[in-house]
Amino acid sequence: MTHARHTLLLSLALSLSALPAHAAEPAAASPDLVAQDRAALEALPGATSVLLQRGGQPLVALYARGADGATLHDTRSVGKSVTAMLVAAAVQDGLLRRDTPVFAAFADQRPLLNDGPAKQAITVEDLLTMSSALDCDDNQDASPGNEENMYPQPRWLRWALDLPTRAVTRDAQGLAPWAYCTAGSFLLGQLLERRVPGGLEAYAATRLFLRLGITQWQWHHSPAGETMSGGGLRLSTRDWAALMQTLLQRGRWQGRVVLEAAQVDTLLSVRRHTPFGPDYGEQFWRRDYELSCGRFSGWMMSGNGGNHVVMLPALDAVLVLTRTHYNQRGMHQQSWDFSTALLQRHLCGGPSLRESVSPG
Repeated sequence: MTHARHTLLLSLALSLSALPAHAAEPAAASPDLVAQDRAALEALPGATSVLLQRGGQPLVALYARGADGATLHDTRSVGKSVTAMLVAAAVQDGLLRRDTPVFAAFADQRPLLNDGPAKQAITVEDLLTMSSALDCDDNQDASPGNEENMYPQPRWLRWALDLPTRAVTRDAQGLAPWAYCTAGSFLLGQLLERRVPGGLEAYAATRLFLRLGITQWQWHHSPAGETMSGGGLRLSTRDWAALMQTLLQRGRWQGRVVLEAAQVDTLLSVRRHTPFGPDYGEQFWRRDYELSCGRFSGWMMSGNGGNHVVMLPALDAVLVLTRTHYNQRGMHQQSWDFSTALLQRHLCGGPSLRESVSPG
């Protein structure tokens, strides 16, 4: 984002200054509990912050490795969930439909390589649920659409539009087999760029961020300046929590409707079962957290490095964990273990299930 454009958006933030600020300080906890939380955070490889809220009020707010409350964290694919929220907003605003054919919006880019009925049939919903006919799987090194093949390209949109398709059989929901595809999330952002007022970044600012009191952010861009909506969005820990708190409140923030409840319900409905354990909705993951006081379903924004932004509706809780432990085996399991122990200590009134977090 250019300096002038960011200045304009910050001036818009001043017009929304009546919005209440995020809760500033965590509730008082015993020194022993604070020490235990801090030791666990510092023992977790690459951990930079943790924030636990209940009822919108912070119980834990800790930082490590030079981070503080103003740090904008690179949470990698956590940003995909923000893209989904923006798509939901655009649907609510009548600018898109989930059954909108994606590639029809890029007629000015034709001719496309590998074009045909399968590519032209790909919808917004297909990309939201990682269930399109694109030959794109970030978990397969040989996949033509693997995200690592995109980053060296001078124009990411051109590369993504030209991807080959795969032969697929759609299920009863009308969805193709699930495959994790960052290029699809990027295409959703490029579709928004063409469909929403002012383009993707301005729409994100005025339609979402500023309404939640978020005034500082950084987008990642391609060499050609295309906004990366598949990951790399940087926000502060508290602002990541504000986004998830809004979803926990079924689209409401400080009494105002940001997203209609029906849109939130659609975002956070299980659409796919994945080979990795957690289920998948629309750019959000779902998994259970086993605590001594019960088994609780959690919806999660998740990114490389073990970055997690979680809400547990039954506990009225939001948890943010930021890390820089990128591309390391076991990074997500470490974060789940850490989060489970933290939730146990603070929400179940007893000792943690796991008193330490393995650095392996």
